[in-house]
Amino acid sequence: MRYDKTRNILELARALASSAEGLTLDEMCEVTGCERRTVERMRDTIRTVFPQMEEVPDHPKKRFHIPRGLDGFFQDPTTEELSDLGVVVAELSESGATARATSLGGLEKKIRAAMRHGRRRATETDVEALLRAERIAMQAGPRPTEDPAVLMILRRALLEMKMLRFIYHGGSRPGASRDVAPYGIIFGRMNYLIGADAGTAKPKHWRLDRIEQLECLDETASPPADFNLAVFANTAFAYFEGEQEDVVLHILPSGLEDFKNHRFHSTQTVDAHPDGGLIVRFRASGMLELAWHLFTWGNKVEIVEPLSLRQQITTELRAALAHHEEPLRFAYVADPKKAS
Repeated sequence: MRYDKTRNILELARALASSAEGLTLDEMCEVTGCERRTVERMRDTIRTVFPQMEEVPDHPKKRFHIPRGLDGFFQDPTTEELSDLGVVVAELSESGATARATSLGGLEKKIRAAMRHGRRRATETDVEALLRAERIAMQAGPRPTEDPAVLMILRRALLEMKMLRFIYHGGSRPGASRDVAPYGIIFGRMNYLIGADAGTAKPKHWRLDRIEQLECLDETASPPADFNLAVFANTAFAYFEGEQEDVVLHILPSGLEDFKNHRFHSTQTVDAHPDGGLIVRFRASGMLELAWHLFTWGNKVEIVEPLSLRQQITTELRAALAHHEEPLRFAYVADPKKAS
């Protein structure tokens, strides 16, 4: 019976899409063999799935029509889809990801231009209202820089499997020229090129904001056949490289509410602790960044393993405590605006 209802709705949608003038409710009843109240519910269901459905006045009745067939119907974006795209564009722009913001902004304009004029006008007001009412909160932290010219060269090298050459202001030889085989790009709090020095296969992180005089060489270069960017990105807690270690954290009962929607690592496992709380296990490198992150949990989490991580966080805490216990190095200057 449930399948019959679905089939009837699909058949009615096809009829609405194939009719040039549209169908009245009475005609929909004839097509489906259903009573008027049932057809009204079916029409409302179709309108929910396909919000582009049009009402055509035909006094004293109304006709309903799906323009351009079902395929064209599927191509028109919904208000929610356009709004979500606009929010993402704004978020990328505010976070410093100007290149991707510009790219998606161009896509948004193309989508709007491809929409039918009537449908575009009908959605614009709702989209603008949602964009004013929805905003992703700005997070404290580094703002990754994105140079469109740099991204263009990187993507060209990745697609054509070519070697890169650039001046790198970082690493063990700041300001030196590097020849690097590109493996991929990771976007996040910092944006990184993942690649290996010429003549080697071990992937490294190269910060995009420290790359200058980038050029794509004619020499062929490609990652090893077994390299997987997604797997590589999940080996470290964040971005710092190092030896991988087994991490065991005890989420105390006071931290369970905070942990409910939290994830430390993509490979983590979670088990109940016999004395209360949860045990979280994962394997990763980047213990310094993990220590920084765990500091924000205060006394709601306990480091069980490794011992080096416990030592790392206590060292960082002592350094911060000693720094802030010292007298101010410079005299405090009041804000002149507040003083006035």
